Amino acid sequence: MPRFAFLFPGQGAQTVGMGQELYTSLPAAKRLFDVAYDVLGYSLIDVCTQGPAEKLNSTAVSQPAIFVASLAALEKLRHDEPDAESQCVAAAGLSLGEYTALVFADAMSFVDGLRLVHKRGEAMQAAADATPSGMVSVLGLEPDKVVELCAKASTAGLIQIANLLCPGNIVVSGAKAACDEVERLAPEFGAMKTIRLPVAGAFHTDIMKPADQALGATLAGTTLQAPRIPVWSNVDAQPHTDPEEIRALLVRQVLQPVQWEQTARQLLAQGVERFYEIGPGRVLAGLLKRIDRQIECRNV
Repeated sequence: MPRFAFLFPGQGAQTVGMGQELYTSLPAAKRLFDVAYDVLGYSLIDVCTQGPAEKLNSTAVSQPAIFVASLAALEKLRHDEPDAESQCVAAAGLSLGEYTALVFADAMSFVDGLRLVHKRGEAMQAAADATPSGMVSVLGLEPDKVVELCAKASTAGLIQIANLLCPGNIVVSGAKAACDEVERLAPEFGAMKTIRLPVAGAFHTDIMKPADQALGATLAGTTLQAPRIPVWSNVDAQPHTDPEEIRALLVRQVLQPVQWEQTARQLLAQGVERFYEIGPGRVLAGLLKRIDRQIECRNV
């Protein structure tokens, strides 16, 4: 039997209209959004399907929205391909998506996962509001050149690598003035282009303090158990099954770079033959194709 890995998207995958078809056609998906109403105190499905985009794109809303929409898509996969899950040997998620992966793997309940994601989104939004900051995707450079670029741009403020996504696509994160400087200097370093990301702040840097502490306090009161399949951490691109290791890594993840390319390469080295990207968007499938064009990835 082929070996599958399930991948779950992170912030930025949201679009107005997501989840609408699942909500109206699949009772298991509708139940997730209904429970989310009870947990969050507002209608997440209304924001997902009607917007406005400015509200859906806010960190405090987009994180629970993508989390629930992704698990609703998982219910569609379970309905349409009931045998796929039995062939899944690993799970991973990009930043926020790691929480979705942990719920899928039964390391935490859906309600506990939603509460954590809600707290994470609120804490990260508060940290972003406290310091003008952002993220820039730098295309066409090797990691060592991006490190040099950040070092030169750091005269304007904190700036560092935040996401190692795939060859030639590295995201840097930092103070707004330093992001401006990266955009100005990037051609000098040979970058093909830069793209300012539509996010609230400098995720995966120390600018996110004290969001890590707020999340850590919530995690301390959350029940975690060993996942039924290994879930790969963004922090070290390694699989983890120990609940206390997972708890500590989730706190570290707020401030540390996302090792996505290395995670994908490690999964391939472990013998994964097919990937499923479960949730809104097709970002992860695109990144996989940049890592290995022969990779098979189905979007759900």
